[in-house]
Amino acid sequence: MKLAEWCMSIDTNKSKLKVILDTNILISAIGFGGKPRKILQLVLNKQIQAITSPVLMVEFQDIIFKKFPLLAEKCEKIQILIKRKTKLVNPKVSLHILKDEPDNRVLEAASTGQCQYIITGDRELLQLRNYKRIKILNADQFLQIFEK
Repeated sequence: MKLAEWCMSIDTNKSKLKVILDTNILISAIGFGGKPRKILQLVLNKQIQAITSPVLMVEFQDIIFKKFPLLAEKCEKIQILIKRKTKLVNPKVSLHILKDEPDNRVLEAASTGQCQYIITGDRELLQLRNYKRIKILNADQFLQIFEK
C-alpha cells in the first residue's frame, strides 16, 4: 500500500461521515451542478456515506419525472449509481415533528441511519437546525465543515 493510500485509510473523521442528501440536493446536483454536485461526488467517491430510504427514493423519482422531465433521462443512469453508493435504511418509527410530512421522512431516515448530517435546501428542515445529534445544513455549510 502506498503512503497516500495508507494515510487516507486512517482518516476516520471524514470517511465515516453519514449524511442524508435531501431530494432537493440530489436534483440540484444532477441538474444544476455547483456545491450539491460536489457533495454528490463525495458520495460517489466514497468519501462520505450517503443514507437513504425507500420512501426518499420514491419521492426523488416522483419529483424528477413530474417537475423535471428533461432531467429524467439523465437521471436513470445516475440513479442506479446512487443506489449502489448509498446505504438503504428502513425506518421503523414515524415522526410528526414538521408540518411538511415528507420532511419527517428525511428525519426518520437520518435517525435510523445514524447520520451526523442532513444536507438540504428545505427551509423548514434548515430552521430546525438539529434533530437529536444530527446537524441540518445547506450544501455550502456542509462543504465548509467537510473541507476543514
